[in-house]
Parts: sequence; C-alpha cells; structure tokens
Amino acid sequence: MTFRQERTPWDPSARVPEAQIPETQVLKTQAPPTRAPKTQAGRTRDPQAEWSPGKATAALFVLATLACAAALAATYFFFVRTTTGQFIDESALVEAVELSGTAGKAATKLLDWLPALSVVIATVVVLFVTILRRRWAAAGIAVAACVGANVATQILKDLVPVRPYRGVETLELNSLPSGHTTMAASAAAAVFLMVSPRWRPLAGFLGGSFAVATGVSTLINQWHRPADVVAAFLVVGAFMLPAGWLIIRTGPHWNVWDGYGAHWAAARLWLALPVLAGLASAALASYSLLQTASGTGPESSTTTYFWAGTSLIVIAGYLATVAGIWLFGHAARRRRAPLR
Repeated sequence: MTFRQERTPWDPSARVPEAQIPETQVLKTQAPPTRAPKTQAGRTRDPQAEWSPGKATAALFVLATLACAAALAATYFFFVRTTTGQFIDESALVEAVELSGTAGKAATKLLDWLPALSVVIATVVVLFVTILRRRWAAAGIAVAACVGANVATQILKDLVPVRPYRGVETLELNSLPSGHTTMAASAAAAVFLMVSPRWRPLAGFLGGSFAVATGVSTLINQWHRPADVVAAFLVVGAFMLPAGWLIIRTGPHWNVWDGYGAHWAAARLWLALPVLAGLASAALASYSLLQTASGTGPESSTTTYFWAGTSLIVIAGYLATVAGIWLFGHAARRRRAPLR
C-alpha cells in the first residue's frame, strides 16, 4: 500500500501565491520613524504649524519703524517750531491747572511711583517668561530695546534745540520727549514682546492703557506738554518694532497662535476697546477745537485745549496699541489645525 504525501500551504518547501498568505504573516518593510524637529529649548515643534506670517511682513515692520521716525520729526516741527503748534501745546499745559486738585494729587502719586512700578512689573514678567519658557534671546533683545529707547529720549532732550520764540509765552527749555512716558511705554512694550502671541492682544491693551495713563498724568501734573508724550510713544515704537521683528525671527517655535478668538486673551475685544477709546477722543478733540475756532464755545470754559491735548495723547497711545497688536498678530505663525 502506497501513501502519498501532499503539500499544504504550511509546507515551507511549497510555493504559495502571495494572496493566500495570511495577513498576519506578511511583513512589510517600514521606514524608520522620523523624529520631530527639536527647538532651541529642547521642545518638540508643532508639526501642524506652518510659517505663514502674512504677506510683506518685513516690509511692514520697516515701514512702521520709518513712520515712527517721520512722525517724531513732524511732531517736533509742528508743536515746537510753529506758532499754532506752540499755542495748542502750551495752552493744554496751562489749562491743566484747572484740574490740579484731586486729579493732580493722584497724578503726582502715580508719577512718584512710576519709575519703580514700571521696572518692577516689566522685570517680574520678563524674568518669569524667560526662566519658565527659556526665551533668553528674546529677553536680551527686549531689554536692549527698552534701554535704547530710554537712552535715546535723554539724548534727544539734550540735542533738540530750545523752543524758539513764536509769539507764545512758554518756557524755552526743551522737554520733548517725556522721560516718564518713555519708561512706562518701553516697559509695557518689553512685556508685550516677551509673551506668546495669544497673550499679546491683552498685554497690548493693558500696556497701552498704562502708558496712556502715565502720559495724561504728566500733563495733569504740568510736567510735560501733550507733544512730549506723543514723541515718547514714537521713540518707543522706533526701537521696539525692529526688536519685535528680531524676536519673531529668532523664536519662530513659540511665536505661533490660532488667531483671534481662540483664547480669551486673544479676543477681538482687546482691539475694539482701544479703537473705541481713540474714536471717542478724536470726537472730543474735534468738538473742542471747532468750538474754540468758531467762537461758539462757552466763554467760561478754560479747559478746551487741555481736553484736546488729552485726546491727542489717548489717540496716539491707542493708535500705537492697535497697530502693534495687528502687526505682530500678522507676523506670527498660524496653525493649520488646533493642537490635539
């Protein structure tokens, strides 16, 4: 009796079509897993993030910086070198005496505490963010720009010629730009540059409000004219804009966000509030100056130019705030999809 041995698919010597091989026995060669790129701080970059800072970002930063320098020169020429500018600027300073009561005392206290308050707030926030997030390069750039703005303010005070006589009784001593306002605005700007993009709208609104309040306080206390405060804002902008661009270029791994509304600190409310404040101030300044020019205002009013000067400070401060929030939001990277 003869036994016949038949081959089965499990016989190693048998040739079995590949389609009959169980799926669990098919071993496919897989490429080794790729590692996510590491950032400078050792953190893994978000693979869903792409570099999409908007169009002409570098050009916008250059134009904004040049605009600050040009506006600074225009502010000096109009409010220091012309009769109309001197009259408006000096009238606002003189009329501030009418508010030298309770408001003056509060302004004096704020100005007394301002140097220490600005330095303490900025130092705490910058150190906290630097140590916690390891943003050493950003901290160095922000601090250098802050120091540069304050040094430039003091240099301008010495280099700018004295106020020429244009028929307006005023002190010939140059007071442009305001040192107190420069300190407050530069400290707020340093914090703005150090925080992540989703916190910048809130930080910009709070810092801008702090700088505006400081500028108005110098006017109420008769330390500076409105043009001095506006010039201080422009000096800070001329230094902080290039610094901000360097921070974005050297720290692309953390300058990334999901856009407005993705976080409560990035709500469009922080853009709407300064816009509304600026528009209300513009309306107030226009109404006051038009009444004065037409001669229809109340004869007993002695604060028309003060309110106009205050409105100028508010408009300039909040205009810089809105422009800064928009520009840095435009330059930050955007995620394609939220983080999981």
